[in-house]
Amino acid sequence: MMTLEQGQCGLCKHFGETHEPTERLVQIRVHGEGPEDYIDECGHPKHADLHLKVTPISGCDGFEPVAEAA
Repeated sequence: MMTLEQGQCGLCKHFGETHEPTERLVQIRVHGEGPEDYIDECGHPKHADLHLKVTPISGCDGFEPVAEAA
């Protein structure tokens, strides 16, 4: 498991945005840790045409933090 830092995909609202959250995706966000081999889609509007697949520790300048659960 890799520890995530702000700005990395696993903590971005666009990570896995294109589908319903899976248990694994929720756990990555809750615990701030992710396996190196986990890959999910990036739903950032600027990257949509690219259909990017990224790891939780990937990152880009389009990072937007996941909203806090109410």
